[in-house]
Amino acid sequence: MKETGEAVGSIGIMTSRSEIHSAKIADTECEIGFWLGEPFWGQGLIPEAVNELLRYAFDDLKQTAVWCGYFDGNEKSRRVQEKCGFIYSHTEYNKSVPLLNEFRTEHFTKLTLDNWRKIRNR
Repeated sequence: MKETGEAVGSIGIMTSRSEIHSAKIADTECEIGFWLGEPFWGQGLIPEAVNELLRYAFDDLKQTAVWCGYFDGNEKSRRVQEKCGFIYSHTEYNKSVPLLNEFRTEHFTKLTLDNWRKIRNR
């Protein structure tokens, strides 16, 4: 939190040079990922952070599209992505998640530069 300096979550950009998912990713596309500690849910922190990261990706990094994903059943993450303008792209089943030592279904969304500009200019 800004007031206390306490870490409440994390957000970041992964470039196409990392293994994002099975879809072909152009060199001018990236993926964002985020998580937020449960005590901070429902305060609008993640949509605010995602929107700033989108501005950075499109304006500063000159990306043409940004990808994002959410695990099956994570409705909060899905809603954040929809709220920020991401559109469903595809689903990958039985995807290995090494950090959790399990397999999950992951849904992927995408926001193009053109769509982001339309949303931003509303």
